[in-house]
Amino acid sequence: MDAQSLLYERVAAHVAGLIERGALRPGDRVPSVRRLSKQQGVSVSTVIQAYQHLEGSGLIEARPQSGHYVRRRCATLPEPRAPRTSTTASKVSVASLVAKVYGAARDPHIVPFGAATPSPELLPTDRLNGTLARIARASGAVGVAYDPPPGCPALRRQIARRAVERGCTVTADDVVTTVGAMEALGLCLRVVAQPGDTVAIESPLYFGLLQLMEGLRIRALEIPCQPGTGIDLDALEEALAVHKIKAVLTLPVVSQPLGASMSDAAKQRLVEMLARRDIPLIEDDIYGELYFGPTMPRPAKAFDEAGLVMLCSSFTKTLAPGYRVGYVMPGRFRDQVEQLKFANSVATPTLPQLAIADFVENGGYEHHLRAMRRKLQAQVEQVSAAIAEHFPAGTRVSRPAGGFVLWVELPPGTSALELHARALAHSISVAPGPIFSAKPRFANCIRMSCGYPWSDLLAHAVRTLGRLAREVAERPGPELA
Repeated sequence: MDAQSLLYERVAAHVAGLIERGALRPGDRVPSVRRLSKQQGVSVSTVIQAYQHLEGSGLIEARPQSGHYVRRRCATLPEPRAPRTSTTASKVSVASLVAKVYGAARDPHIVPFGAATPSPELLPTDRLNGTLARIARASGAVGVAYDPPPGCPALRRQIARRAVERGCTVTADDVVTTVGAMEALGLCLRVVAQPGDTVAIESPLYFGLLQLMEGLRIRALEIPCQPGTGIDLDALEEALAVHKIKAVLTLPVVSQPLGASMSDAAKQRLVEMLARRDIPLIEDDIYGELYFGPTMPRPAKAFDEAGLVMLCSSFTKTLAPGYRVGYVMPGRFRDQVEQLKFANSVATPTLPQLAIADFVENGGYEHHLRAMRRKLQAQVEQVSAAIAEHFPAGTRVSRPAGGFVLWVELPPGTSALELHARALAHSISVAPGPIFSAKPRFANCIRMSCGYPWSDLLAHAVRTLGRLAREVAERPGPELA
């Protein structure tokens, strides 16, 4: 270890000690970089390195134009319980309820806890739009022409480069761009499964994926997703021995809505378990770059030696939801996915691909991601703390490893659908648990988005939700696990 490393670790340990002894309390501003460099007799760069280390450890947070502060630690509630293992595959039927829930997302007067979208304040909108304008002026006819599959070469190179940094063995030729991650996931499902086939899914699961399966008439076999560790591999292995499963659909890096993250050993076991049976793994990595830990997690794709992992993601959560630029690394299924992509939508819009490619390469994308992760983690902690303070006794809440949603389990018997209806009457949206399952499960659960910066409006909304939840909890209905 060099002297510089020893210096920054000593400085970090000094500040950590002040926090542990209570000399610096949650919410307090820590000494400025220049002040601490003088106090400790070290360079400014050493203090910056120490503060970056403390940020990664979750002890402090940076606030733009303000400095560094001791991170507030939220009250700890127990994590939600995993559902029981399903013994039968189910026909999916969630579309009508999802339509009612998402109708509220179009109303700008609704507090948007129900929609998992990042606030425009967290996105580099002006810089990205400036890049788009410059690219449009320079691209001429190329900007208005079709960009047929596999898609924009410049963007595919950047996607492949970032995947290699996460441990994947891929090149630009292994990438197909799509209209968002949802098209990528839909293409993968259509390639590997037919109507009536069974696909194993983690449960609870994002309702958009259940809608996809409903539209394709694919049956869902729900495998419990364990808080903290992800899909239950023992339960999955038992299911594979009993059922004819055409594919597995899961989110190994940051699951949704639980926010669980599988260890590298678990990801490797999952990939090898399926490879032995020649079963494809559809990996949804939509929140993969919004992790909270100090190191970049590897996707399951990094352990794929048989070409059976089909990794899908997009820039929807990190850069621009409206640009609708996604991608898939389909492994051995690349040709089928590329052909189906052309039949499905002909091409991915050209200019947004070019703009994102340029931004990822030259626009400070990694710097933007670091700042966005810090802000999202702080927002998740603030909403969690407010839930702990205002929701009824017996509430459980997830501890996500990334992203910006919380899975809240209300006391047994509390109707999430009734809470959803009452909340809308107060101009607050939440996503009720039943839409996250093909079976009638999670009747006493809700998903809450933390994509918007904490404000008095959000604080009031959580207090109101807590009051409504207590009222609903006092009038218990049937609990569906």
